[in-house]
Amino acid sequence: MNKFVLKFLWLEKSIAVALDQQIGFNTSPITEYFFWPRKDAWEELKNELETKLWIDQNEAIVILNQTTEVINYWQEETTRDLNKAREKFPECLFIGHD
Repeated sequence: MNKFVLKFLWLEKSIAVALDQQIGFNTSPITEYFFWPRKDAWEELKNELETKLWIDQNEAIVILNQTTEVINYWQEETTRDLNKAREKFPECLFIGHD
């Protein structure tokens, strides 16, 4: 998943996910942020990926699996420790309060 970066807004009562494309040392947004548990962020991301025909199905599966892992971790991590999340998922970008 080198050419894509999952970005997460790590909040106290919700988590949001967006997908960027890696371009050199910079990234460019592909999707908006999808919030969970307000809505089904995984399903919204899946639907959005299906409209991006240039994203390979195998890449989409990797992106969705990683999203599942992070959302599950957020649900289980009662302290919502942002630094722990960054350590556990170094390939993702986390935004939030430390």
